[in-house]
Amino acid sequence: MNIVVIDGFTLNPGDLSWAALERLGKCTIYDRSSQKEILIRAADAEILLTNKAVLSREQVFALPKLKYIGVTATGYNIVHVEAARERGIPVCNVPAYGTRSVAQMTIALLLELTQRVGHHAQTVREGRWSKCPDFCYWDYPLIELDGLTMGIVGFGQIGRAVADLARAFGMRTLAAARTGRASVPASRYPEVAFADLVTLFKQSDVVTLHCPLTPETKHLVNAQRLALMKPTAFLLNTSRGPLIDEPALADALNSERIGGAGLDVLSVEPPLPDNPLFCAKNCFITPHIAWATRAARSRLLEASIANIEAFLRGKPTNVVN
Repeated sequence: MNIVVIDGFTLNPGDLSWAALERLGKCTIYDRSSQKEILIRAADAEILLTNKAVLSREQVFALPKLKYIGVTATGYNIVHVEAARERGIPVCNVPAYGTRSVAQMTIALLLELTQRVGHHAQTVREGRWSKCPDFCYWDYPLIELDGLTMGIVGFGQIGRAVADLARAFGMRTLAAARTGRASVPASRYPEVAFADLVTLFKQSDVVTLHCPLTPETKHLVNAQRLALMKPTAFLLNTSRGPLIDEPALADALNSERIGGAGLDVLSVEPPLPDNPLFCAKNCFITPHIAWATRAARSRLLEASIANIEAFLRGKPTNVVN
């Protein structure tokens, strides 16, 4: 089999090994590929792996040798799955590889909002503590999480992992499915209260999003839902950027209608330089790295290879189309 990886760098910038993949056939790995380069580089590909490089309908039909498309991620909206289905090409993704890493990043963003570790560490480096007339100082309110309410929108594997961590901080957990209905039987999670979205946005001190991007969830957080939140509440998003109406969030932050936001994803990635959230008050943005711990990427690579091995045995797994 002729295997082509068209954008392997983000998955493996050099700290993992491609050896197990290379044992499955002739293997060509490109760090990154432009849209113009994809058809040239994948012309002879029978197995094609992509992380974020888009495969359009026209490209799927322009690769006559293609038999399998692997997405080295959970989200697969980058591939025109209908076109692949029409050609009988399975599209396989990797679910659940980064559950704990994404949950950890969610809490990291929350702790930055509540403790301002980065800011205070920088002021110490700049000599401010050495010159301080008091034995300590802080520039922002320091917020204890114990007793606060964490509202989790989307109670799948990552949402449940976040609930576990929130409870370790003494937080009450409130959950809703992206539709507003409970996605799992409440009896299975007696320590979690389930609610509709209006109640969740009104009662939560922290709202965290853990939903896939679908037509139903696009701009799930809009001006109307932001208006429901407490003026001290924080919004977190480590799932998909378009879940949030970004101008509406920027307006809510700048007018201090909510307390702050911690975001690992934006609606356009890499973002446009005029994104209104870059200048918004009390908004922390990281470059879509919740998934990128070495442990998570290692699991992702292993699962991507296992998907190919299953396909070669005639029993493909994690088929999304």
